[in-house]
Amino acid sequence: MIHPPSVERWGVHEITLAGPSEGNPFAEVCLSARYQYRNRVVEAEGFYDGDGVYRVRFMPDAVGPWRFTTVSNVPSLDGLAGGFEATPAGAGNHGPVRAVGTGFAYADGTPYLPFGTTCYHWTHDMDEERERETLRTLAASPFNKVRMCVLPTGKMTPPEVPFAGTDPGGLDKTRFNPVFFRHLEARIRDLRDIGVEADVILFHPYDFGLRGVEDMGRETDHAYLRYVIARLAGYRNVWWSAANEWDFNHAKTVADWDDILRTIVRLDPYEHLRSIHNGTRMYEVASLYDFTKPWVTHQSIQHWDATLTGAWLRACPKPVVIDEISYEGDAGKRWGNISGPELVDRFWEGMVRGGYAGHGEVLTGGPGRPWVGNGGTLLGESPARIAFLRSIMEERRDGTLLRYLGRRQPAGVTLELPPDGAYEVELIDTWNMTITPVDGVHRDRVRVGLPRRPYLALRMTRT
Repeated sequence: MIHPPSVERWGVHEITLAGPSEGNPFAEVCLSARYQYRNRVVEAEGFYDGDGVYRVRFMPDAVGPWRFTTVSNVPSLDGLAGGFEATPAGAGNHGPVRAVGTGFAYADGTPYLPFGTTCYHWTHDMDEERERETLRTLAASPFNKVRMCVLPTGKMTPPEVPFAGTDPGGLDKTRFNPVFFRHLEARIRDLRDIGVEADVILFHPYDFGLRGVEDMGRETDHAYLRYVIARLAGYRNVWWSAANEWDFNHAKTVADWDDILRTIVRLDPYEHLRSIHNGTRMYEVASLYDFTKPWVTHQSIQHWDATLTGAWLRACPKPVVIDEISYEGDAGKRWGNISGPELVDRFWEGMVRGGYAGHGEVLTGGPGRPWVGNGGTLLGESPARIAFLRSIMEERRDGTLLRYLGRRQPAGVTLELPPDGAYEVELIDTWNMTITPVDGVHRDRVRVGLPRRPYLALRMTRT
């Protein structure tokens, strides 16, 4: 047995064991470890990593001494005991993100505002050069969350897939492919190290019958979930998205998705964030999942109209993340051909109403494939303006009010100020990224003249 003697709080403690390789260890060997801190016990499931190697990963949430004992149906893996010291979290480690009311915060209480983007399959080609380019791009961008898939789509021909066997027609879904998962988790660690959350999409409806992963049956779905969660849940930056566009998968019912989400709750000892993302024709109707159900932590929504954020919050007081609000791009579909100003406008509309929006880019003029599917380099106009918005929202404090005017172009507006003090007023040009003070300190009401252009906001700060 190999394991580190110490690990930082919310880091990963990993036990490595040698065990049987005959038969089907993925299905026949059960392994977990019971970790104890004082009088509290947390059980983490283990997994088979191929070549006779078994691992258990655990994320300690308290500083101090921990003890563990393995539990297995294989005698050589059962009853092995040890301990380690959880040290204070290092710089930049604030723990996993939690839902707090209608917002988010890290486990140590540090506020977290999600500014997400989408790179569905940036890890699937195993193109190390492009993946490093993607990580460099993310590190320099405003985006602190990325939506990414585990399963490939039907049209892809990746070098490795999650299951063992011959891809696509000869896959053995009772066995997994450790090579694929080692690569995936390495990229999740890379995201963690640059402060980016990995919103892991577990299922999607785009197999087109090629691999049969849309309708594997409940038992196989559970085995897949158990393996993925055992491998990835120990990383603090993981979120679970049960599905992308769940309602496009006609093989599964709402009861099936309920079961999948409840299974995630049961298998994940750390209670990572959980949600499910709708499809439908987002310009006409949205079949939202019932987010009031207790096994979802936040609302993951696809819709083009951010002005509905307030209504969604009233219907369900959990954070609203419009993960897909249309993408900046030049694709032939409405979801992928809005302008940079339109996407930034939707970000502002959602955030001033108490929600959060997600970015995507489908521009085809660059040297590689579009960002939304493959990562690489961002080409659009919106990221710089989203960074400007992020700086404004992160600077916001109690007593600061924002009013966004959007596409309207009035010559002036009258601001009704709260009666609790004096306010400084600033004019924000959200596209040109300028902040201009309005002369004076104001009480009760102030009339502000405006330039005749769209995408303006006003910030009122109590002095």
